[in-house]
Amino acid sequence: MCRNITALRGLEPAATPDEVHAAALQYVRKVGGLSSISAATRPAVDAAVADIAAATMRLLEQLPERKVPPKTVPPLRRPEVQARIHAHSHD
Repeated sequence: MCRNITALRGLEPAATPDEVHAAALQYVRKVGGLSSISAATRPAVDAAVADIAAATMRLLEQLPERKVPPKTVPPLRRPEVQARIHAHSHD
């Protein structure tokens, strides 16, 4: 499994669409060998991320409840990431 993708099943509160999208993007970038997304790759990346995010949401909805929460916190829930996002939004 890609080390950059955190487990989303069993989170409290449940995984958000933004967290699912971020995981899908990490997956697409890893599989595609993309360190950045260019204008040439954006259409394919956007389509793949949408498909994978939709499949991920269906998967999370259909799996039984997880007895033990994930060991790692998704990046979008980490204080340092939230601070970085907040700083960029005020630039």
